[in-house]
Amino acid sequence: MKIALLGYGRMGKTIEQIALQRGHTIVLKVDENTESYNITTADIAIDFSIPSVAFNNISNCLNNNVPVVSGTTGWLDKFETAKELCHQKNGGFIYASNYSLGVNIFFELNEYLAKIMRNLKQYEISMEEIHHTKKLDAPSGTAITLAEGIIKNSDKESWALNVTNSNSEIPIVAKRIDDVPGTHSVEYKSDVDTIDIKHTAHSRDGFALGAVIAAEWLVDKKGVFTMKDVLGI
Repeated sequence: MKIALLGYGRMGKTIEQIALQRGHTIVLKVDENTESYNITTADIAIDFSIPSVAFNNISNCLNNNVPVVSGTTGWLDKFETAKELCHQKNGGFIYASNYSLGVNIFFELNEYLAKIMRNLKQYEISMEEIHHTKKLDAPSGTAITLAEGIIKNSDKESWALNVTNSNSEIPIVAKRIDDVPGTHSVEYKSDVDTIDIKHTAHSRDGFALGAVIAAEWLVDKKGVFTMKDVLGI
């Protein structure tokens, strides 16, 4: 499979290593200094760029019949437009806030726990996410996905960054620490005990492997998909 890497930072380089190990070819590497490129040389594109260019990258792929896997966060105000374009062009598109196989299992556990805790009003819920200092958006896309999973299965209405607990909002604390690939925790606390679930990434390899597996799965498929489709969960 011929892969175009849209975004060649630390994640892009890790994806390159994993893709080569799995027998694929990297035909294009696009970074902030790339002025123009021909996306049609690729069978599929993997976008781990930055929020300001992600939508343009995705649109370029879909307009040129190249399926695209995107893991860039912070651009989701244009997500519905990207989905519409994918359907218009009969293309293939996967977006995930996190491609780690473990994190996607964590998403499922999070929703299941939220259902169990829904009627236990004595517990206050909070979240924390920790990432490396070069991560541009806060809270992380993964934290937002976790919060949305809780909202869907509870009486919470929204999430808020760095606020104290409230009846309707899920407070999220976002920390930025050097060389932390990603840690996410969800806590339910009462006067008598605390229940928490946590996912800790030890390296970027898990994110990269999941993105490459998603790309392998997406080839020759049409539509908008998620990691639930890829993993069959």
